[in-house]
Amino acid sequence: MSDYKSPIWHPYTQHAIAPEAIHIDRAAGAYLFARGSDDGGDPEDERCIIDAISSWWVISHGHCHPDIVRAVQFQAAKCDQVIFSGFTHDPAEELAEKLINVTGENLSNVFFSDSGSTAVEVALKMAIGFWEQTGKPRRKIIALDGGYHGDTFGTMSVGGRSIYHKLYEPYMFEVEHIPFPEEGRESECFDALEKILNENNDDIAAFIFEPLLQGAGGMRIYSPDVLKTMADMCRAQDILLIADEVMTGFGRTGTLFACEQANLTPDLMCLSKGLTGGFLPLGATLCSADIYKAFYHKDKSKMFFHSSSFMGNPLSCAAANASMDIWENEPVLERIEQIAKSHASAAGALSKRSDLTKIRQKGTMLAMDLKVDDSGYLSNVQPKLYEAFLSQNVLLRPLGNSIYILPPYCTSQDDLDKIYNSINITLNDVVN
Repeated sequence: MSDYKSPIWHPYTQHAIAPEAIHIDRAAGAYLFARGSDDGGDPEDERCIIDAISSWWVISHGHCHPDIVRAVQFQAAKCDQVIFSGFTHDPAEELAEKLINVTGENLSNVFFSDSGSTAVEVALKMAIGFWEQTGKPRRKIIALDGGYHGDTFGTMSVGGRSIYHKLYEPYMFEVEHIPFPEEGRESECFDALEKILNENNDDIAAFIFEPLLQGAGGMRIYSPDVLKTMADMCRAQDILLIADEVMTGFGRTGTLFACEQANLTPDLMCLSKGLTGGFLPLGATLCSADIYKAFYHKDKSKMFFHSSSFMGNPLSCAAANASMDIWENEPVLERIEQIAKSHASAAGALSKRSDLTKIRQKGTMLAMDLKVDDSGYLSNVQPKLYEAFLSQNVLLRPLGNSIYILPPYCTSQDDLDKIYNSINITLNDVVN
């Protein structure tokens, strides 16, 4: 055993009690390959772990898909990075066209950034700026309770008030949160939204939402009809719609974008994670022509003031283009459908367990809550579950007592069965 202690500060990790990070040497398909021992070990002893959560929901087609690898290698030898103010390049232009072609007629322009958080931050600034630039200032934002949109101060503000951001609440701007539309309690959400609209109809700039599925908020699901109703209520008051498709986009809910299921094209759409197939970081905010035109002016002071050093990075755009081509050239939707069918069957079997509740499935996501006394993100059962799954070489990272599966689309039926079996083994041998 080595005495070396890494200086790296890992995300969402309490290092005082967390086990040592697992060192990954390579990845392929649905698998992560870890070192066989702490001192390097024999390559033949490497440990194969099923990536059942797509490495935080980013890996779409599988790790190191050869088409994406080749595209990035080719681009790396041609142009690595160029300032994106005053310059452009083929990978970005090609990607922008592809995104506009698949996201709906209402979205006409693309603003690139670095991540999901920045994609949402940009959308918020565009929405508020739109009303300022058109001479009708509106400053309030409506958001769903329990949402998660990122960890910058703007995205924290529109997210649900929770343990994630409690320390920073005094620094967040005011947001009108409405109740999450739980099944059977949708009227509470609609009533709260109607009340806000009636009281503030001339000061609401935008409504932001994760369409159909809240991710970090606990993998909570609501119906396309509910989304359409909320959207129609806002549209009646000329309120802009911001769809945070960072997690739900690129097939996670069963369609390319979750908004499709509600027959909805928002005014702003935020993309990241699966945008590059998970290969490289990239964010994109798509907007309507009206929003773009609000900043289109001979007065330089009316430009959209936002940038980041690596926005529109050629390597990231090349990876995204290759990922988009995979959607065209491979049966991705069929793979998604197979995973969804497998999840539905597994949900039926898991529903027979008395220690599980709220079993839910949407597209390639299957989630369930373990019955415990201390439910929530800080539940003491989470580390036990996490370690038990890893001991079976399955990467599942529960959100407190909520266990979820969100695998890459290349995941085989054998591996899905192993994931389901690991849940049963863990609940039988570790928890009970």
